[in-house]
Amino acid sequence: MTTPLEPAPQSLAGRDDVWLKREDVHELGAFKWRAALPVVERHRDEDARAVVTASTGNHGAATAWAARRAGIEAVVFAPENSSQTKLAHLDRLGADVRLVGADVDEAKEAGQAFARAHGLPFFEDGAEPLQYEAYGAVGDEILDRLGDPPAAVVVPVGNGALLGGIGRALGRRSPGTLRVGVAAKDAPVMAQSWEARHVVESDRSATIADGLAVRVAIPYAVEVLDEVADRMLLVSEREMARAVAAFERAGIRAEAAAGAALAAVPQLEDVGGPIVLVVTGRNIDDDLLARCRDAPDSFPD
Repeated sequence: MTTPLEPAPQSLAGRDDVWLKREDVHELGAFKWRAALPVVERHRDEDARAVVTASTGNHGAATAWAARRAGIEAVVFAPENSSQTKLAHLDRLGADVRLVGADVDEAKEAGQAFARAHGLPFFEDGAEPLQYEAYGAVGDEILDRLGDPPAAVVVPVGNGALLGGIGRALGRRSPGTLRVGVAAKDAPVMAQSWEARHVVESDRSATIADGLAVRVAIPYAVEVLDEVADRMLLVSEREMARAVAAFERAGIRAEAAAGAALAAVPQLEDVGGPIVLVVTGRNIDDDLLARCRDAPDSFPD
């Protein structure tokens, strides 16, 4: 499946040269399907009867979707405070959901222990090279659709695999395009690790952008981002909330993680030429969407 690339209304981003890469239009409502399918199919081909993973929602849903297509089971460990919208999606896809821990990294520890105890493969989001290869298709689709290379492509950063894959594709075909990552100010570990050029420790990942809520950096992802990322920006909870509201006014339901890319546009005033924002997903809880729309200033800046 090729997802659309469309011009953003000027009212959305405040400039007339912004494009939206609509990864949100897939049936799963997010980009994660691209990488989950090849990884799960590999485990199936290695005779796994099930695959175990940990997720705040979208990766788990993609793993369950891919497992159903591959004819195996999916066991998904998710934090206890996970989005109800995403948990319902997991249930619809037939995942065996286990709620454990305060964040995705605690859920990951429990999932890894479960996988070891039962002799099952653990699919760690962001640690599989196949994911990066799969996400490269997003970069290729952007370049194929635009014709002339964009000045910048802006990618929300959770564990970093999406930016890693897109960044590699852009580096091969359009080395003059800026590869920009955006992390949540309240979940900064990947940005800090990129700046330090090695894995750093962080004690926080409390953000409304659950897709960006990473506390423990993945070493492979940090290595790839050191290779491909030109800039790494941080945005606040309030900035993401305002971006979610702006997307809704434009007729697009967007998660706060997707809002991060739009929220970062004011930090790119020095970039002349087309900017592509990757709209990573639409699976946001109704109450959070309503708060972003009605009271964005209630979030910390």
